Amino acid sequence: VAGENFDQSPLRRTFKSKVLAHYPQNIEWNPFDQDAVNMLCMPKGLSFKTQADNRDPQLHSFIITREDGSRTYGFVLTFYEEVTSKQICTAMQTLYQMHNAEQYSSVCASSSCSMDSLASSIDEGDATSLAKLQRYNSYDISRDTLYVSKCICLITPLPFMQACKKFLIQLYKAVTSQQPPPLPLESYIHNILYEVPLPPPGRSLKFYGVYEPIICQRPGPSELPLSDYPLREVFELLGLENLVQLFTCVLLEMQILLYSQ
Repeated sequence: VAGENFDQSPLRRTFKSKVLAHYPQNIEWNPFDQDAVNMLCMPKGLSFKTQADNRDPQLHSFIITREDGSRTYGFVLTFYEEVTSKQICTAMQTLYQMHNAEQYSSVCASSSCSMDSLASSIDEGDATSLAKLQRYNSYDISRDTLYVSKCICLITPLPFMQACKKFLIQLYKAVTSQQPPPLPLESYIHNILYEVPLPPPGRSLKFYGVYEPIICQRPGPSELPLSDYPLREVFELLGLENLVQLFTCVLLEMQILLYSQ
């Protein structure tokens, strides 16, 4: 378990994640920082869900700034896949049984209930009864399907957010589709890593993803730096008044801290 969150029900806890694979294995000018990438890909850790939870894929980005000021940009698609390990499913059910027993004992301790009142509370269907706790706060291995979070991440020297987002979504669709993609998955990964060059300054580049072509454009030397993030999302997230205040702070060269979940 990642962090001290044992009061949470097991499906609301976060667990320690790890990097399963990365390609290429090593680049001299861009060494792979496994701990940093792991933390930035899954800042809250590994999480589990069931078929009753929302499991829509989510995309986020991050920046790794090195001591010399150079930057590397990461784009992450987080999705959920079914847990096929019977051992993990059994462990999750055991965690729920322990959690519900602890919750129930704490409820009884706070109300100083005796064995007689315990029996009557179960008979009467009290909200604090073990039966109801198990019904509304449980994982049943015979009834529920367990899913675990997983990430695919692209690390790039420039923030081509839209191009990376489209490629990751297409790759995810290929992984989860009933129909296999036209070529093996490895060929698309090899293509993006070794065969798609950075576009020259002031030029655009068109390359092929899994299903559709993808275009990325790089500003010229006399243009503003690349900013591939949609401005509309900033307005939607912050609102007009907050954005004007933020812009004012930028012009006044004030220190700005953005904090969110």
